[in-house]
Formats: sequence, structure tokens, C-alpha cells
Amino acid sequence: MANKSKFVLLSGILLVVVFGLVYYGITLTSNIGKSKGEITSENAGKRLSKLYDGIDVSIVQPTKGQIDLDPIDVAASLPDISKFPITVNNTTDHYAEIFSSTEKSGTGVDGWLTEVATAFNEAKIEVDGKPASVKIRNIASGTAADYIRSGKYVPDAYTPSNELWGEMVKASGVKTQLVAKRLVGNVPGIVIAKAKYDALVDKYGSVNVKTVTDAIANNEFSMGYTDPFASSTGLNFLVTALHTFDSSDLLGAKAVAGFEKFQENVPFIASTTIQMRDAAKSGRLDGFVLEYQTYANAADLKSGYVFTPFGFRHDSPLYALGDVPQEKLNIIQKFAEFATQAKYQQLAKDSGFNQLEDYKSEQSVIDGSLLLSAQQLWKEKKNGSKPIAAVFVADVSGSMDGEPLNRLKESLLKGQKYLGKDNSIGLVSYSSDVSINLPIAKFDTIQQSMFVGTVNALVAGGGTATFNGIVVALKMLQDELAAHPNEKPIIFVLSDGETNEGYSLSDIKGLIETYKIPIYTIGYNANIKALQSISSINEAASINADTDDVVYKIGNLFNVQL
Repeated sequence: MANKSKFVLLSGILLVVVFGLVYYGITLTSNIGKSKGEITSENAGKRLSKLYDGIDVSIVQPTKGQIDLDPIDVAASLPDISKFPITVNNTTDHYAEIFSSTEKSGTGVDGWLTEVATAFNEAKIEVDGKPASVKIRNIASGTAADYIRSGKYVPDAYTPSNELWGEMVKASGVKTQLVAKRLVGNVPGIVIAKAKYDALVDKYGSVNVKTVTDAIANNEFSMGYTDPFASSTGLNFLVTALHTFDSSDLLGAKAVAGFEKFQENVPFIASTTIQMRDAAKSGRLDGFVLEYQTYANAADLKSGYVFTPFGFRHDSPLYALGDVPQEKLNIIQKFAEFATQAKYQQLAKDSGFNQLEDYKSEQSVIDGSLLLSAQQLWKEKKNGSKPIAAVFVADVSGSMDGEPLNRLKESLLKGQKYLGKDNSIGLVSYSSDVSINLPIAKFDTIQQSMFVGTVNALVAGGGTATFNGIVVALKMLQDELAAHPNEKPIIFVLSDGETNEGYSLSDIKGLIETYKIPIYTIGYNANIKALQSISSINEAASINADTDDVVYKIGNLFNVQL
């Protein structure tokens, strides 16, 4: 009898063990093929709801405001030209001012033109019987084009990275005269991780823009590029891609369809090259665009990436602008002759320029009007078939009272013209508690009016619960995506960066990583590092609003992302 009892007991234990092993096996099998992030995402909704339930959230009745239907005034958004540094001052009254792209008019390896202009001024070369000099202003090609095209500030001469900007300036009605087709040689390219480069060669036989765009459209290659409204390389990549889709008609139906398919699988568009480099360091991109001169001076890139040139050369043409007086034109011409001397071209080579000299573009120069239309096409089609759902999270704590809140309002009221009518927009404000001021909805005229009225009604007071505000925005976006899963979510946080109440970054960082929603931050009298720590989670940009070009910066940011 005792033996029978022992047998029954042992049988029971064995069944429990077997059941446990079977259950463990089923559980283990169900997770095969799932990454840690994917498994975490299964619980993200519960975690978000729990955090949301711990916040005092109020719903505010939106207020309508008067909207401005006038077109965007680029000149009004541009800061005073003094914002952009003069890297070489004129040394005589007989001089010409030149706008120069940043890769050659800065310092160090980016200071070739700075050195050449300094040497020119020290040489005291006479032009028309008087000692002549030049003034060099360091300003990005696209930004410089905005000043020139809008008429806000027109220098005597302009040397952008490539001829595309010169053609657009000409198409805007500004008189241009090509003084030198090339001051110094450079080439744009796609920088691709070696392993991925080899994989593309194995499948497609070679690597060029056509094979890259095909691979992206087939979701086989993850690549980022820069804003074609601001970046020379980004603009070049845009028109080169369109050319691969239809070389006979860059804006035809075939090219547009090809671009939309390609763009749907582009995960990242950066506002700046620096932001692009930071994203590349995360390892999430297989490739990105860059000029060869930058690539040549980056040891980390040369050892792990392959450079594939594309599009138009970046040979820094030099243009005289407007009705420049003949004496200034003579100085500009003399400076071009000086800069192209062998000794200065060798100096350029030492800084990474004048490489890949055999590379030539397959395309002829594109008319500026067509380039301007290509930019607008990009603006309309850059999100493919995925409209944006964005929530603005505004800090209205006591520390934002006065000038910071006034600048925040100005940023949103002027920036809202860039938001795009096909996108969906919402607004949250926070101090100690969080308010949903404007639920997410299509940014039609009614929503735009609500947005303007809501922003104008914001008042400051109380503590700062930044991460509570972000949690509410995340919840709003998840609810929105449940109803409209094809939308692309984005968050913009406008704050001074100081958090003294509510959740901490560590409480919600895992959620931000899991949902992969980029959080762009704009700082007002801010702890910029604190805001950058939020944006860096998913490779978003952070802007310091305590500068007089904040409206222009935000306009560019919204133009790229919305």
C-alpha cells in the first residue's frame, strides 16, 4: 500500500515536471525570432496606459484664432546677416564681399578659402590701380540662396558648393554672372557600410544611385539623406534620384511614381550633415550622403565605409550677383585667378579637395525653375503615402513666464505655415499637470484656426513635468495610430529643459525607444543638454531657440519633418 502511494506521488510529480517542460517549450517557441525590443513592445501599451493613468490630465476647450493666409515670407524669417560670421575681413575700401559655403570658408580642413582669401588680402594686389581685398562670409549654400533670392541681403559674389544653387538664384530673377566654373574640386557621394556595399554588389552587380534607389524601394537598404532645401548634397541627391526614375522628364508621372515608392522606405531625412552623422553612428543606417572632402577627413568613415560618387560635381563655382559695379567685378575675377593658382590648389588637395578628378556627371545642368519645382515636389511627396501625425508639447511652467513663452508662441505661430494640410496636428501643454489643448486632427483651415487660438491662449505658471507631457503625447499618438495606422508619428517638445515634477527620463526612455517616435526639442532659455538627451534617443534634432534665427530654423525643421 505504501509502495502504491509512493508510485502515485511520483507519478504526480512527473506530470507536473512534464507539464512545466511543455509549457516552457511552448513559451520559448512562441518567442523564437522575436528581438528583445519586439517582446518589450508587447507590453508597451500596458506600460503606457499605467503611466498615463498616473497623470492628472485635463481637456481644454480649443479657442479659434485668426489665421494668416499670406504665403510664407522667407525674408521676414531670416535673421540679420550678422548672424553668419565673416571669416576674412576686407583690408581695403576697394573690396568685394563673397558668400561662401561652409566646407571651405571655416577653419582647419574646412578653411581652404579662408586661407586663400587671407593670402589674397595680404598680397595687396592692385585692381584698377588700387589695392584690392575680399570679405568672406561663411554661410551654407541653401541659406545664402534664401538671402539672395528674397533680396534681404545680396553680396557682390556667391560661391555655393555646386551650380544647382546658382541656377535657382538665376531663375528667381537675380542677375548672375559665372566668373569661374570651378574654384576647388569636390564630389558628393553615398557612404555605405562595407558589408552592405558588398551585398549590393553581389545582388545588383554594381553600386550607383539607380541600384541604391531600387534597393531602397525593395526595402533592402536603409539610407538617409539631407534636406534638399538647405543641403547641397541633399538637393543633388534629389534631382539625381528623379533622373534615375525618368531621365527625360524629372517631374513626369513616371519619375513621381518612382520617387514615391522609393521615399516610402527612406527612414531618415536629416536637417543637417551633423545630424546625419550622429544617426549613422547609431548603426541604424546602411548608408547616407556626404561630400568626399568630409569623408576624406573622417578616419572612422574611411575604415568602415565605401564612398560611391553621384550626381553633379561640387566644384564651388563663383558668381557675381546683381548689377555689381565693374570695379568690384574686376576684384572678383582677380580673386578667382588667385585662388586657382597651383600652390592654392595643392593646399586644397591637402584638405581633402581636388580628389576623384576623373568623376564626371552624367547629367547636363538643370534649369533653375525645374530645380525649384523639384524642391516643391519633394515637399509634397517626401512622406510617400504616409501623412504625419504630430503632437506639439508646450512647456507653460512658471520658469517659461515672460520672454521664453512669448518666443515659444512666436515659433509656433510663424512655424505653423510649414505644417502641411495633409498632416494631423495636436497640442499638449504642461506645468505641474498636463492639458490636452488640441486633440489630433487634420490640419485643415478649422484645425489651423484652433491651433492659432490655442497657442495664443497659453499662459505660464506652476512646476515642470516635462516627461508627463511626453507620456500624454505618446498616448494620443498611439490612439491616433490605432485609428489611422498608416500615419507617421512625431513629437515636438518646446521647453526650457528643466524638469522638477512628475516622471523622469528613465521612467519613459524604454517606451520612447520601443515606439521609435522621434522627439524633436526646441529650447527656450534652456538646459540644452537635457533636451538633447531626449532627442538623441531616436536621432531627432534639438534646436536652441535663444538665437535670432529661431523662426528660420524652425521653419526649416518643420519643412523637413512635416
